[in-house]
Amino acid sequence: MAGRSKKSIRVGYLGGGFIAAIHHECIQRVYGVDVEEVGVFDLNREHGEAFAKARGITQFTSLKALLAETDVVDVCTPPYAHAQGIIDSANAGKHVMCEKPLTGYAPDAEHAADFKGNLASKEPMLQSVLASLAQINEAVSRNGVKFTYFENFVYTPQVQKEAEIVRKSNSQILRMIGDESHRGNLATYSSWWKFAGGGSLISTGSHPLGAILYLKRVEGEASYGKPIRPVAVSARVHGLTGIPGYRDAGFIRCNYYDVEDYAWVHVVFEDGTVGDVVTGATVLGGIHDYVDVFANNHSTRCIINPVSLVDSYNPKGSQFQDININTQITTQEGWLHVAPDENWMFGYQAEMQDAMEAIAFDRQPISGLQLSLDTLNVIYSAYLSAERLGQEVVLQRL
Repeated sequence: MAGRSKKSIRVGYLGGGFIAAIHHECIQRVYGVDVEEVGVFDLNREHGEAFAKARGITQFTSLKALLAETDVVDVCTPPYAHAQGIIDSANAGKHVMCEKPLTGYAPDAEHAADFKGNLASKEPMLQSVLASLAQINEAVSRNGVKFTYFENFVYTPQVQKEAEIVRKSNSQILRMIGDESHRGNLATYSSWWKFAGGGSLISTGSHPLGAILYLKRVEGEASYGKPIRPVAVSARVHGLTGIPGYRDAGFIRCNYYDVEDYAWVHVVFEDGTVGDVVTGATVLGGIHDYVDVFANNHSTRCIINPVSLVDSYNPKGSQFQDININTQITTQEGWLHVAPDENWMFGYQAEMQDAMEAIAFDRQPISGLQLSLDTLNVIYSAYLSAERLGQEVVLQRL
């Protein structure tokens, strides 16, 4: 860093839900940059009012009003609403931070009521998403604003350490495998494709996929001066909790309407190397997060969760009822892997710091627009491959 920023960066929230609350906590920790939280606009006025009141900021009645008072918009809406929020903000000359995934396919209002994403043709979905990505790219590029893609896996200390190893040891990554799985998404909207843009593949699989694509970008930039990007994908998806013989024991969420709860994705890069993503909502014991890297000169396992920094034994669950132990665990009794600081461990704090520095000191963020475009291109090409029972799909270049 070249020094403190000369003026405060005014941040406005588009959406005042769960992830906005995490981002607020992380803004309080930003250092070396002066940041001012201005306010929030949420279509759900009650959510917006509660978020604003709890944090002493303004509740705006429209995005236009929010844009008039901010320098950067933090897009925290459900995925189906991301694209328009990004485009409107960029066209107003505002920098953008966007929570993952970048966007997702949603049917038009006329067909939304009866829409079932698991039965809908995936080729039109892919083409619609690619068109939306092109519009986002055009708006951000034409207006010269900074865009930070909030893929927290990229910013975890584990993945950033591996990025350093790749750069400094002149590594060639031959293959990777990554996973994020748990017992079911906590967001109620995630049961419907029209709100979430898909199931496990987009909601949780986007995390390890983003890290894998990022590390190949790091390798390419270090070795060849340009990123190594994905060129083809094959995939399968399944609704395991929806099979006729599924026995619901009450521990795993299974109230999905038209989205999958398991996915496997195989990515081929332009240099012939590969990456694999496994993701799902049928895993107990907390969030299962890792990225394994197998290179020509080293191997690394990035264990993101659970990490045994603090292990605690609790004989009585009620003793810990007001203590945040670890996300998505189903019991607080017995030996527990305790997350001492989830915002730091899971990369949330680092992504906010990077976004603020990128704006203040006029540099590109670590996780930027091209990574987000490639991630969504892979995901929706993977949905097309899964519809074709695993047939490889060549990516259309963005």
